[in-house]
Amino acid sequence: MECVVKWLDGVSFVAETGSGHMLNMDGAPEAGGRNMAPRPMELLLAGTGGCTAFDVMLILKKGRQAVTGCEVELKADRALEDPKVFTRIGFHFKISGRQLKPEMIERAIHLSAEKYCSASIMLGQTARIEHTWEIIETPA
Repeated sequence: MECVVKWLDGVSFVAETGSGHMLNMDGAPEAGGRNMAPRPMELLLAGTGGCTAFDVMLILKKGRQAVTGCEVELKADRALEDPKVFTRIGFHFKISGRQLKPEMIERAIHLSAEKYCSASIMLGQTARIEHTWEIIETPA
């Protein structure tokens, strides 16, 4: 995996990923930024949410669950002093579908957390990770 990050100005950067995609990052005004793009740590959190949602959806689809939606709300706490690592991350999954089996949801989240999601497993080295979930029944 590769990525190139280029400084634009102030504390604004653009990243080009190895797969050819680009994204911007910026800092808060009090740090010299213009608040025009996500902070790098926000992207780390968002990437972790995407990683686990990917796993959970794949596992549920393979389990033939009638999933119609998946949303993961992430809330994180960071250390007060440098390095300001994540110290706690809460993942709340909202899985929508028809006649979803709670044990399948729980299993999918557990497999992602313990085996497949590289991002959350890596962040779990510094952060206490918590998972909650709910099923939202969708009408037929």
